[in-house]
Amino acid sequence: MLTENSCGKYNRLEMKNVDKNIIGWLEDIIEENNSRIERKEWKSKYNSYVVYDYEPFCTDGFEINIVITSYDAAYLNFIKYLYDEKINTIEYLNSCINV
Repeated sequence: MLTENSCGKYNRLEMKNVDKNIIGWLEDIIEENNSRIERKEWKSKYNSYVVYDYEPFCTDGFEINIVITSYDAAYLNFIKYLYDEKINTIEYLNSCINV
């Protein structure tokens, strides 16, 4: 899930339940597009009170949520577009494998 906010002079994009297999790719895309990760957290899927700001020893049962900020909303829109396209491509390729 993605939400977008304008907070003061920074624009903000919140991404929830990011796939841990593409988090490295996403961090590179964020850096390449003049943006930065304001917050990255691992939230338990089973207990809403369990939230870590670092990667836990065992990441099973956790979702990764990140908040991205940038001066220009166009960068955030482009990051969101690239992320959506990556997810769609992965889903399409997985469906091809299952045929």
